[in-house]
Amino acid sequence: MNTEFLSQQNIVLITTAVITGTSARLLVLKQDYRQYPSYPNGYLIHIVTAIIAAFLGAVAIPALLTKNFVAVTFLSLAIQQFRDIRKMERDSLKDLENTEYTYRGNAYIDGIAKTFESRNYFALVVSFLTALTIQLLNYKIIWVNVVSGVIAGAISTYLLKRFSKGKTIGDIADVEMAEVQVKGSELYVNDIYVSNLLGSENASKMYQEEGIAAIIYPREEHFRITLDNFGQRQAALFETTRAMGVKRYSFTRKDYKQGRVVITLVPIIKDTDAFIEAIKKTPLLENVKKSHSVMETNLIGRE
Repeated sequence: MNTEFLSQQNIVLITTAVITGTSARLLVLKQDYRQYPSYPNGYLIHIVTAIIAAFLGAVAIPALLTKNFVAVTFLSLAIQQFRDIRKMERDSLKDLENTEYTYRGNAYIDGIAKTFESRNYFALVVSFLTALTIQLLNYKIIWVNVVSGVIAGAISTYLLKRFSKGKTIGDIADVEMAEVQVKGSELYVNDIYVSNLLGSENASKMYQEEGIAAIIYPREEHFRITLDNFGQRQAALFETTRAMGVKRYSFTRKDYKQGRVVITLVPIIKDTDAFIEAIKKTPLLENVKKSHSVMETNLIGRE
């Protein structure tokens, strides 16, 4: 065994890097209105993988210094494990689809799975940069090295979090409450036709008395490309049903002429503020986001 690897300097380096990297992962691991990850088992899975990722990032520097290049190859194995975590999350959420009030949809599930895979890299990258800072500084006073490493880790955490932060529906659209109108068996929200499934008198009466609806107005014309996508609309409907429950019926429809999107349901808990907030905070799915500036550049290039 290489005693140099077990020196006090390396022990401090690894310990500081692991703690910093794990802390970075914990900062982006929170149970929000989407109730995911679930508590406590979901937390435990992601915390343990964060510690492993942070440890791999921390030992990379000492391994290179001791010319133990075989140890560095474990990073490739770690990346494969993180990819397996994405697959596990995707399969787990798909298995739960039939138990939810309404479907998340494949697009939303894929986005969630990618997010949880990428966040494991938070721990690895932050831990690696912390260890690298401590090694490069290599000051005689240990606490100076520790503080410097923690600062480097905090800066890298901030930059990574800022870089990976996605937008929500509230960033590109306005959401307003709308009037529910029942005409026979047909359901309208303001002047937008939604459904003709309210066949019974009880169903019509329930929706008239307890139904709520909101309309999403895109702030710019090109935002319709995102909001009109079925996967995006399904994700918004899922978030509202998860937040408020569904007593019966839930619909999403789009207005082809003006680009408006309707979200309506009969909730268990009728809270209009929570209803609007759930729609606004629905993430924009990666597979439906379009760069308007890139599209304009491509169009100019064709002229």
